[in-house]
Amino acid sequence: MLVHCGSTRSFMRTVRPLSVLSVRTYSSTTTTVPLAYTLHEPPKGTVTVASPMVVMHGLFGSKQNNRSISKMFAKDLKRPVYAVVRYAYPALSMQREKFNMLLDLRNHGDSPHHQKHNYIAIAEDVEHFIQEHGLKDVTLLGHSMGAKTAMAVSLRRPDLVRDIIAVDNAPVEAMLGSSFGQYVQAMRRIEDANLQKQSEADLILKEYEPEMPIRQFLLTNLVRSTSDSASAPSLKFRIPVKILARALDDMAGFPFHPDKTRFEKPALFIRGTKSHYVPDEVIPLIGKFFPYFRLRDVEAGHWVISENPGKFREVVLEFLQPQE
Repeated sequence: MLVHCGSTRSFMRTVRPLSVLSVRTYSSTTTTVPLAYTLHEPPKGTVTVASPMVVMHGLFGSKQNNRSISKMFAKDLKRPVYAVVRYAYPALSMQREKFNMLLDLRNHGDSPHHQKHNYIAIAEDVEHFIQEHGLKDVTLLGHSMGAKTAMAVSLRRPDLVRDIIAVDNAPVEAMLGSSFGQYVQAMRRIEDANLQKQSEADLILKEYEPEMPIRQFLLTNLVRSTSDSASAPSLKFRIPVKILARALDDMAGFPFHPDKTRFEKPALFIRGTKSHYVPDEVIPLIGKFFPYFRLRDVEAGHWVISENPGKFREVVLEFLQPQE
């Protein structure tokens, strides 16, 4: 049954790096990077469940993409929800069983940039985040790139994970849609043009992507750069476009083999009925990696959470609530 939030407010804390500018030009030199995140609490007075949820976005996304649904889950499940971005964070002094976190993964959102962008590196960041915050029995929920990250963490460190929810991706090496390469081309053109208005950037992007919601999603990465010259600062992308362009092949891959590693705990795979990312042919492979998996279809394309949030919420609650 769907539980509506009504007017009850959940509480949120966003942790930001101490020295983040509107456009970062630095790269981390360490193997793992600390992640930026937003933390959602259940409403005050709620008896909370100790198991936190960590929510991870897809390629070119950020923690803000999943803000609304994470607030709902914090209230519905009475669990902390973490949305992560990659950056240096101060230590928390709060009781961690009361939070729900959204993460910015490396090279996205408010997190630092790093030359290495593959699923092993991203998984190591998330593992470090879980351990640094003392989180136990974590539910990992990820969309697209975030889904493969959830799979990677669960296969590498099952001791850290209670269950996973993988949204519209599968544990298989498969070509990314051609649109991702086109988005990179568009973003490079936009940066090279030294534009002053977002509407001008949208006109360029429209040549590559006709759907306005997707263009709006991509343009959330557009910020005004700092400038030492007398001219007005131009618009640049806060994500490192060149790094992510080189990483597209890695994002299409999956560096694990089911004969060597499995996750023998609950797993939910949600696929969009209009999406090609989880075809029927890969279902047996999902079962080899995740023998206790369930598969649910949601009427949507690849952007399942934003296209059909009501049904998405319903199938997630159906999966998690019987385990509470």
